Formats: sequence, C-alpha cells, structure tokens
Amino acid sequence: MTTSIRIYNTLTKTKETLQTVEPGKVGMYLCGPTVYAEAHIGHMVGPVIFDTIKRYLQYSGYEVTWVVNITDVDDKLINKSREKGISMFQLATQMTADYLANLQSLGVDQIDHMPRATENMDEIIKFIVELIDRGFAYASQGDVYFDVLKDEEYGRLSNRTADAQQGEGGETASRKRSTGDFALWKSAKPDEPSWPSPWGNGRPGWHIECSAMSRRILGKTFDIHGGGLDLVFPHHENELAQSRCCHGQPMVRYWLHNGLMRADAEKGKVGGKSDRDDGAAIEGVVSEPVSVEEATAGKISRSKGGGGLAKLIERQTGERIRFFLLRSHYRSTTVFGDGPLEEAGASLETFYRLIQRFEKISGIDFYDKDQLPIGKHRSDFVAPKLRHAAIDELVKLREGFLSKMDDDFNTGGATGDLFEMVRALNRFIDSEGLEEPAKRTPDAMAMLSTGMAIFKEMSSILGIFVRPPKQSGGNEDATQLLDGLMQLVIQLRSDARAKRDFATSDSVRNGLTQIGITLQDGKNGTTWEVNK
Repeated sequence: MTTSIRIYNTLTKTKETLQTVEPGKVGMYLCGPTVYAEAHIGHMVGPVIFDTIKRYLQYSGYEVTWVVNITDVDDKLINKSREKGISMFQLATQMTADYLANLQSLGVDQIDHMPRATENMDEIIKFIVELIDRGFAYASQGDVYFDVLKDEEYGRLSNRTADAQQGEGGETASRKRSTGDFALWKSAKPDEPSWPSPWGNGRPGWHIECSAMSRRILGKTFDIHGGGLDLVFPHHENELAQSRCCHGQPMVRYWLHNGLMRADAEKGKVGGKSDRDDGAAIEGVVSEPVSVEEATAGKISRSKGGGGLAKLIERQTGERIRFFLLRSHYRSTTVFGDGPLEEAGASLETFYRLIQRFEKISGIDFYDKDQLPIGKHRSDFVAPKLRHAAIDELVKLREGFLSKMDDDFNTGGATGDLFEMVRALNRFIDSEGLEEPAKRTPDAMAMLSTGMAIFKEMSSILGIFVRPPKQSGGNEDATQLLDGLMQLVIQLRSDARAKRDFATSDSVRNGLTQIGITLQDGKNGTTWEVNK
C-alpha cells in the first residue's frame, strides 16, 4: 500500500499526503443527482472521476467504500411530477433508472452504496434531534433550522461568512433567527409527500440528507467527500457545519471538487446551477483551485449539451465520453461539444489499432484476463526478466503514470504516458519485424506480451480498454462489419506493398477513393474514413 498519494484539499487549499481515518481503508462520498429529469453529461463528470479514483486507491492497496447518494424528494421533483401527472416516487424511480443506465454505459461500476433520501428518514430525523439537543438547531412553526451563528467555524470551506449566507426569503424568513439559517426540516404543504416527525409532517432539507446518510454508512468522520465546484457553497459548507457541530469532530479529512463543464464558446457549466434552490448556489467553471467567489456565473440549456445523454452515448460511445472526461485534470474546466468528443474518439483509435495489431500478431485476446493477465495491486508488479530498450522504456512510463496519479489523481498527465506506451510498443513491433511470422521469436513475443500487459494494467486503472469497444452510431453491427472488412482490405494492401506490388496497392487505394473511402497512412499504421 502506497503512502505517497497527495490530494488537493479544498478546505485547506493545499495538497496533503493521504492519511486515512482507519489505516488501509478509505471511506468516500460523492453527492449524486436530484432525480427529477434525465441525466445530462454534467452528471457524469463526478462519477467517472471518482470511479477512477477508487480504482487507483484499490490498486494502491486500499480497501475502499464508495457512496453516491440519490436525492429522491425535492421541490423540483414534486413540481416535475405534477407536470407529468405521476407521483414523485414514480418519477424518481424512472429517472434513477436512467441515471444508472448511463453510469453503466460509461463504465462506472465501482459504487458500493447508493442510499436514497426517502429510505433514510429515521436517520435524518435522528440527526436533526441531536442538533437541537446540542443547541445548534431550533424548531419554528413546524420547520427546523440550523443556527449558523452558533457555529464559529462556519464558512471555512467556501471562505464565506455566516452573514453572506442569503438563505430563503418569502414566508420562511419570518421563522428564522438569522437570514442565513438553513432548513433541516420543512413543514408539509398541501398535497405534497411528507413524513411524520417530532415537529409535524414534513420532509428534510437538502443538506441534512447527505450528512445523515454518510454518517450511517461511513461514520462520523470519513476520508474523502467529493462533488462539483458548484456544491462548495452552500451545500458542502452546510453539510460540514451540521456534521461538525453534531459530533464535535471533523466530518471529512479531504474535500475534493471537480471543475465544471462548459460548452464550446459558451460561458457556464452544463446543466446550470445546482439542482436545489434553498441557498445561494454558485455556478461556474474553473481550471485551477480558486475560491468559490472566483467561479464564473452562467448556464447553458439542455439543448446545448445538458440533456439527451443516452442519445449522446449511442452516438459517441461510453468509452469515448469517459476518455474525454479523463483527458484533463479533474479540477480543470471540461469543454464539452461534438468537436472535443470527436477528437477524443480519434485519439482512442490510436489505442485500438495497437490492440488489434497485438491480437493479430500474438493470437492473444487483449481483453481476456486469462490470456493476458495483469496485476491487481501496485505491489504485484515484478520487473521483467527479459531486457530490451522498449521494455525498459515501458517500465519508466509506468512509473511516470503512477507518479502522476499519486499527485492528486492527475489523469490528464497519466493519459499522456499511455500514448507514449503505444509509441514504444509500436516501435518494438517494427524493430523486431513481428508483422512477419518468421521473426516472431519466443523472447520477442514474450516481451511484447509483457509490454502489452503493462499498458493494459495502467489503462485499466482509468477504466478504459476493459472490454472490446462499441462502435459509435445507430447500427453497431453494420459498423463493426464494415470496419472488419476495411481492416481486411488494409491488410491486403499492406501485403501487396510489402511485396513491392505497388500497382495492386495503388489500385486498392484508388478503388476505395472512387467509392468514397479515404486511406491515411501514418507511423502507427493505416486508418480509413468515409468521405463526407
């Protein structure tokens, strides 16, 4: 188990060495969605990042428990269910299913617990009672509020004072001791879902849900709490305050916040501001750690990228979107659009071509864990016995990859090392002439498999190249068939060129051009595309 992992902590504004509450174990919580509408691409940023973080922590020897909550009771849920003429519970079930399907498509499969607010009412009410008993909360006309002025440390996470907390206006303002006090429990309104409590029928406020559910599963103090930058204030600030005041100890050791998503040439994050209205939520995008006040305001509509995620996945594939999200550091702004996604797809082809080349030369299924096994933990790695300049380079690239991941989970830098691994492996294949069966010596083939295993082990940490890729577009079978045929044509042309039969080679290229297909020869092989 490595102890060299350093994490940027939003609370302290510094990178800190990971020291967990319980040695060898990590408790991790990520704020999930309010399930009132179909998931948009912005909802996938946090899950993809933290899925990767969990993979890396496990690879580094930690036992990780990862929790992602589902908010299934909220004003927006109630309003949307009325629009649709269905119950809030039915709407929440439908939208949760949509969210889970999209997570699966993007390879997010490391979540251990997905608690729902409606299934944790007893825990939520118990938490509120404890806050009242400790003098940090008060009941008022059926509502319960957290008294922010009682918390001397309020505002440390977001660099805001209690006076800057605007809170809700309207009829609720008269029930508060201070304008910045936020709701822990809301009294029931006519025809709204509600639950019995010591203060009358009602439902929980937004912030208390996460404090209660995280405590039930991870304990009073756990290791990592994540979410988008827009959640720093008020949501995470209020979570932190109510948990610290309830328990007399820190809620979380490390607060991690990912940058938000902006559309091409547009200001603002995909999906608008946070999904709740009970506080002065901050919108914005950042590329470096900054205060919440420095985040820029703005939003874009669902028509510009905020919705239709299932169709986007069908068009672009889940692996392409996942790779797109991991190409940059998690704290940087993600620029969303078909252009960047297509660029990510083109980059992935470099990896796919190497995998196809390896499978053709070796007869080994790259994706089969038995045919090409890899280590599950960092400590499993043993330096290869066979020495070669290319293998030595791959070992160094592996060390560079891990060093970047140790430094605040820098997936952007780590993907750069994967590209270098591809170049090294292609150079090795070319230098040893492994395209020709007669030159495939046992040592050369063993070194190739060793190198590909190193590449596979690192890429699996990012959750990519775990299974054969799906093709983008509507008719997957037809697309796969066309690609298979084109690979055969490209190989026949390559064989002709190897025999110096340039007439046949040129005839193949010209014939494809006439039917609208262009071949592009590069140092990593030949690719094809349909002319538009």
